[in-house]
Amino acid sequence: MAGVTDRPFRQLCKRLGAGYAVSEMLSARADLWHTPKSTRRANHDGEPGPIAVQIAGTTPEMMAAAAVYNIERGAQIIDINMGCPAKKVCNTWAGSALMQNEPLALAIAQAVVAACAPRNVPVTLKMRTGWCQSHKNAVALARAFEGAGVQMLAVHGRTREQGYRGAAEYDTIAQVKAAVRIPVVANGDIDSPQKASTVLRATGADAIMVGRAAQGRPWIFREIAHFLETGTLLAPPLVSEVRRWLTEHLSDHYSLYGEFIGVRSARKHIGWYVRDLPGGEAFRKHMNTLEESAAQVAAVNQFFDTLNDCWDRLPAPCASVAPAHEGHAMTELVV
Repeated sequence: MAGVTDRPFRQLCKRLGAGYAVSEMLSARADLWHTPKSTRRANHDGEPGPIAVQIAGTTPEMMAAAAVYNIERGAQIIDINMGCPAKKVCNTWAGSALMQNEPLALAIAQAVVAACAPRNVPVTLKMRTGWCQSHKNAVALARAFEGAGVQMLAVHGRTREQGYRGAAEYDTIAQVKAAVRIPVVANGDIDSPQKASTVLRATGADAIMVGRAAQGRPWIFREIAHFLETGTLLAPPLVSEVRRWLTEHLSDHYSLYGEFIGVRSARKHIGWYVRDLPGGEAFRKHMNTLEESAAQVAAVNQFFDTLNDCWDRLPAPCASVAPAHEGHAMTELVV
């Protein structure tokens, strides 16, 4: 989730219950490593471990070099991206496009593992169920990746052709889990504690990965953890808690990006926080007119002060109820 799961957001999600968080995708192209965008993405100052960095590229040599480069800058886990469906990534034959070329995909995994092994850094890999409905090869690739030394697999329950359309399916993830001995993480459409329990039960996965549902709702991780442990739903957070989390998030965000970029890139995060709240849409439009960080923070505080006059807690999200999963699972933030 490039542009979303930056260091400030990852740190907040970890504070609120995520057991593991992976960086934004970093290009394996050496000519891009020193751009402002890549430099920010490779900045792990103050980030609690384990620090997992996701890399994307098209050749074994590039990917191996990128792994070493990021290890030297603090990466403790290297994650290979074979799941991104974005056209600008797939058009260069990176991301999920690699699933169309099984020999190349395997060669990349082997090269990255070989580069990481002497440094005692584990390699994980994120993929989809396949390129299209008629070519679902996640199971075959999972076996090959395990044989190459990949130590964990995350599987999004859609093909690249689907993008994020339609519903995720979990049968393929269950087949991957049955085919390998390494941990498997289930991903796709997990947007509530109940859905997390259902997906764990349906797939037999060792963990679940949450992506888009955490946008503006980073406390979803503690909600999932509580439900999996107790079988009961945690009360929605206090309005005052959400206000504090958001203002702390904004402070870290401005610190990383600076005033000009920080103000503009913060708008989407603020919009996600308020989208389901009374007056949220009007506030989002107003926020998009503000040009200074101090004005953004003042507006956020005023919005939540007004909300707190009517609500102690946020309204409970709508979700279908399913039985709790028996046992425990790690919640994860996806890239």
